[in-house]
Amino acid sequence: MSPPPPEVLAWPADPMGQREAAEQAAQTLRAGGLVVYPTDTVYGLAADPSQPEVVQRIYEVKGRPDEKAIAWLVASLESVRSSCQVDDRAERLAKRFWPGPLTLILRRLHPSAEGLSTLGVRMPAHVATLAIIGAFGGPVATTSANRSGEPSAQTAPEALAAIGSGVDLIIDGGAAPGGTESTVVDLSEEQPRVLRAGAIPADQVDLALRSSDNGGTRK
Repeated sequence: MSPPPPEVLAWPADPMGQREAAEQAAQTLRAGGLVVYPTDTVYGLAADPSQPEVVQRIYEVKGRPDEKAIAWLVASLESVRSSCQVDDRAERLAKRFWPGPLTLILRRLHPSAEGLSTLGVRMPAHVATLAIIGAFGGPVATTSANRSGEPSAQTAPEALAAIGSGVDLIIDGGAAPGGTESTVVDLSEEQPRVLRAGAIPADQVDLALRSSDNGGTRK
């Protein structure tokens, strides 16, 4: 018997409706459900990071290789200080590019249950994403809402067609404004490395790392 289709909820225009939609998504996550929602880059597939068995569902729904870790979307860099080593490089890049399409790979203070020593974190620049993170009350484990190896979903219908049978709730916020996945920068070692080219060019990342923290304006 096929699983029931997920509920598709349009992201409301009014603040009260947005709070209610964000709380519904947060409740779904707390209950062990998978939620698809728009971000500033592409549509994301989310789970409660404190429930390993639910995070494992993401791998199953996407057909994602087990060795590929899943990042957290966060409300601020402060929210990961209890989990990761945050140095001046992370602070400089976060100040320059957050909220925005830059994922930072940081060294964990304690290895995960799976033995992972690093964690990817990003603060997104999308009202719906930040509202859901806020309603949830902490970081949300998120990856792109698509089958592994296939194009990332840029709309809710694309996500529904790709992985809808495996998720519980889809928040439809229209087309993702970015359309390009985040740039990924590894800060877990002494020498920073761009692991994935994305929305932010590598030369801008390098410039921000080399410049002093002078309180300059963000792009």
